[in-house]
Amino acid sequence: MLPVLLAVLLAQSPAANANPRQQGVPIGKGKTMPVVRLSAPSGGWTVDRMMLIEGTVSDATIDPVVVSINGDRYLMRTYNGRFSRKFPAASGKNVVTVMATNQAGTARAQATSYAQIPPVPFKVVLTSDTDGVYTDLHVYEPTDASAAGDTLDVQQMAHVYWADTASPSGGTFFLNSQGGDFDQPAYGPYLYIHRAPPKGVYLVATNYWPSGDKAHTVATLNLALFEGTPNEVRRMVRIPLATPGTTRVLAWVNMLGDGQAEVYVPSQDPKPQHAAWPKNLDEALKALQSNGGGEGEY
Repeated sequence: MLPVLLAVLLAQSPAANANPRQQGVPIGKGKTMPVVRLSAPSGGWTVDRMMLIEGTVSDATIDPVVVSINGDRYLMRTYNGRFSRKFPAASGKNVVTVMATNQAGTARAQATSYAQIPPVPFKVVLTSDTDGVYTDLHVYEPTDASAAGDTLDVQQMAHVYWADTASPSGGTFFLNSQGGDFDQPAYGPYLYIHRAPPKGVYLVATNYWPSGDKAHTVATLNLALFEGTPNEVRRMVRIPLATPGTTRVLAWVNMLGDGQAEVYVPSQDPKPQHAAWPKNLDEALKALQSNGGGEGEY
């Protein structure tokens, strides 16, 4: 009974409510139903690989807005009631919905754009549910030296992240752009796409650094493989983060070739049994974590 009473008292105390970032996504202060206007995408057809999502919300206190692209949810910062960010377009239909919430309720605006572009075999989008924190995206790519027989040497993988965005195999890493600033702690999104990923095992991870107070957050990974094709694979991974400097594996991806791939999420899936998987994934992960995720110090 005592733990229950303590929980109630803490929830009612001013200290428990001092930091609104830990109460979930904040809503606007306005008491009139907001109006959301999308200036992009404008609908119709496009041949652009990157899709601009841009518009305004009448209540400038709403920050962030919630963006849904083909059902995947992201948070996007607003600046004086404006929002703008480019996302990798999916081949074919792209349904974009922007939602803004204040004291009066939630307003929506929607547009559909059809992209005449080749399918993207490998797409990663990482966001967090808390402002003022870094949930940095880290992608480890296979190299000729990283795989030896049925084992994986994670130290030999190509490490692509905010401080080294150059992918030796041709992947593209997009920094977290917030109003033109690329080094602000916020919701994200962090983006990585590869239009011709070589065969082998990839590792998708996040490294968590709060800014200011030691807030916790939830990291959300949206992973899409062969998007817009009959072989499409989609996974969403949500992991709570609380310890500064923590490197957490979000997903392993094994590109098998011929439009085939397997995803292994350690927090959700049994260990993969396919013969193409390394036998030492647990040991490889320990090697990565013992090296601090390879990120170095801030």
